[in-house]
Amino acid sequence: MKNYSEEKDPGGLFKKTIDKIKDPDAAVAALAQKRLDNLTKPQGSLGRLEEIAKQISAMTGSLNHKMDKKLIIVMAADHGVTSEGVSAYPKEVTVQMVYNFLRGGAGINVLAKHAGADVVVVDAGVASDLEIENITGSYESLFINKKIGYGTKNMAAGPAMTKIQAIESLEAGISVATAMIDKGYGIVGTGDMGIGNTTASSAIASCICGAEVELVTGYGTGIDDKGYQQKTGTIKKALAVNRPDAGDGIDVLSKVGGFEIGAIAGVVIGCASRRIPVVIDGFISGAGALIAATVAPGCMEYIVASHCSVEKGHKIILDKLNIKPLFNFDMRLGEGTGAALGISICQAAMKILNEMATFGEAGVSTREQQ
Repeated sequence: MKNYSEEKDPGGLFKKTIDKIKDPDAAVAALAQKRLDNLTKPQGSLGRLEEIAKQISAMTGSLNHKMDKKLIIVMAADHGVTSEGVSAYPKEVTVQMVYNFLRGGAGINVLAKHAGADVVVVDAGVASDLEIENITGSYESLFINKKIGYGTKNMAAGPAMTKIQAIESLEAGISVATAMIDKGYGIVGTGDMGIGNTTASSAIASCICGAEVELVTGYGTGIDDKGYQQKTGTIKKALAVNRPDAGDGIDVLSKVGGFEIGAIAGVVIGCASRRIPVVIDGFISGAGALIAATVAPGCMEYIVASHCSVEKGHKIILDKLNIKPLFNFDMRLGEGTGAALGISICQAAMKILNEMATFGEAGVSTREQQ
């Protein structure tokens, strides 16, 4: 695997951030397990909630990590491959949905509000200039401009972006994540918006996971069978034309990825460098996590997978990452909707660890005392 952390990148941020990633704290994990085993319940009876509490404690190095401030980062960008007819929707929907996010009218706005999380929308590469000043509405979402380009190029004809742009997309995600963590956010979720991004994600999954294109490619926004054949054929063509190196995440991202996918990978890396749990959403976020894990394997310990998407390639991605999702609700919207629900579960797990009484605190007899 090529080690890009040893190379000079556009601003130095990429290398510096990867170098900061450390292993989770095993001693704190042991303390968390000890407390969980002494709570007023049969040991292990809260299942995954106990696993999550122990995992987050180890990530953060604290039994009482503060998650009062929660955040969903929605990365938006366009894809040149849409010119191949791989989506049921035109690329103009990307910018239209960004405006919808900023007005507070999308699914992610509803579920983030339910979870008590803020929403940040990032332009990583939307194909047009956004007129944010003309938006009227509730302004529930914060907008950040990190535009790398006006959409990627058509990956079926050549690389989607340059390697410099690939690193820039990673750095965009890193900078947004760390800036938000500096503002006090204790848990971060990832989301996406970009017409054509399931095509790019399928290409990434096929390459890195070593899976046949048909096994990792779904119907995305609702294409018909003819569209599906066009989509899988386009992915195969892109892989054949570009021949990405599965062991080199930057190469894969630059050849068949997307700006928002690279930025999501950057969010994962940035959170890991600051020992903050990052809850990934569905298929697109999974592709971003694959890129992140390839360029910075240490970040895998800081990922929580919220759900398993209906997009069939997502399970293959999660299996590759060796991550078990928290739930499966047959969701496939993206935007960070699954991550918002996942953040609620993570917070519930930490409340169990910290707010539930131990046998000693409650004066309840243990099995050994009976």
